Amino acid sequence: APPVPQLLYGGKLDFLVFDYLSEITMSLLTAAKARSPVLGYTPDFVSAAMAPYIKDIHRKGVRVISNAGGINPLACAAALQEVAKKADVDLKIAVVTGDDLMSEKENLKGAGITDLESGKQFPESIHSMNVYLGARPISRALDLGADIVVTGRCVDSGIVLGPLIHSFGWNRDEFDLLAAGSLAGHLIECGAQCTGGIFTDWHAVPDWHNIGFPIVECSSEGDFILSKPPDTGGLISFGTVAEQLVYELGNPQRYLLPDVTCDFSQVSITEIPGFDGGAVKVHGAKGSPPSTFYKVNATYLDGFRATAVCPVGGPKAVQKGKRTAESILQRTRLIFSQLGYEDYSAVNIQVLGSEDTYGPHARRSIDGQGPREAVIWLAVHHKQKEAVEIFSREIAPAGTGMAPGLTGIVGGRPRV
Repeated sequence: APPVPQLLYGGKLDFLVFDYLSEITMSLLTAAKARSPVLGYTPDFVSAAMAPYIKDIHRKGVRVISNAGGINPLACAAALQEVAKKADVDLKIAVVTGDDLMSEKENLKGAGITDLESGKQFPESIHSMNVYLGARPISRALDLGADIVVTGRCVDSGIVLGPLIHSFGWNRDEFDLLAAGSLAGHLIECGAQCTGGIFTDWHAVPDWHNIGFPIVECSSEGDFILSKPPDTGGLISFGTVAEQLVYELGNPQRYLLPDVTCDFSQVSITEIPGFDGGAVKVHGAKGSPPSTFYKVNATYLDGFRATAVCPVGGPKAVQKGKRTAESILQRTRLIFSQLGYEDYSAVNIQVLGSEDTYGPHARRSIDGQGPREAVIWLAVHHKQKEAVEIFSREIAPAGTGMAPGLTGIVGGRPRV
């Protein structure tokens, strides 16, 4: 079942939260807003998640928090208002703004800001710049009576911490509690990831097709139970939750958030018997004051990328696949030199079926012949769109007697 009806009708919720924003999503939404000033938010939130269920959300008194506003939260709220009006329901919709830093671009550039991980200089062709806001604006909006809170870029866990601050009145200096609420948000921010969606022991997870989405039942002391609606697939266990705990965490003793610096190194995850589909109790998060800085997600245009997927059959399929990919690259490079284009900025060749994805840990076949079937994965990156279009044309037959299974162009590869 889709997550909204599953949670709305089987979850006994106070709050329904939606996390839509990856870093690359910000790049895609920026491109959408450039096409039209009424775009730049995630339309699925309005049309698929809210519109069909808005009457029941209102009737049940469930309050909704989402970062689906993307880079245009006001437009998202306006679209929601239209949906509410059509359904004849009166909902107070709050918008959290202030994350957009594009007006500060020149100041930040002058201040010598560099990339957090690579140390690269401030890029020239910045398309978007958004600060990761915390949970306080969300809790304030709920304090003021909002039924729906739409934000732009905030930390993923903030959309859970905000309602908890509102519900329990946690203070700004109660750092252990803020860390616990942030942990609750961190565990459920990726939806069904913590219910077995990307579990290493995937074979132990039943009924993926009807996977259950997570529910957090939190106490004012910060301990919480993580479960999922009855009669749903998936699995909640020590393993599924522990894997999500360390997901994208960096240093587990210093997880930097706008409201609190978290120490998750002493967290305990205890399975609770008797729950349909499993449940765990989580406690032991510790917190300390946050830094005086915010993280920022900036995207810039860095050229174009195309990916081709090509099936190869017959003896020595792996060698044939690599020869095919290299021939296509040679051919297109000849065309580039004739037209005065520079070389590709990056190239990636993998022959799927040969364990290329395992890199140095790949295991080759015993007879030395390799598999009789493989798939070439060939991705290229170039600063000019025209060069990538040449690649797309040449990859098709390209003298190989094979058409690719898939060829596409992705514009505006973001750097984060």
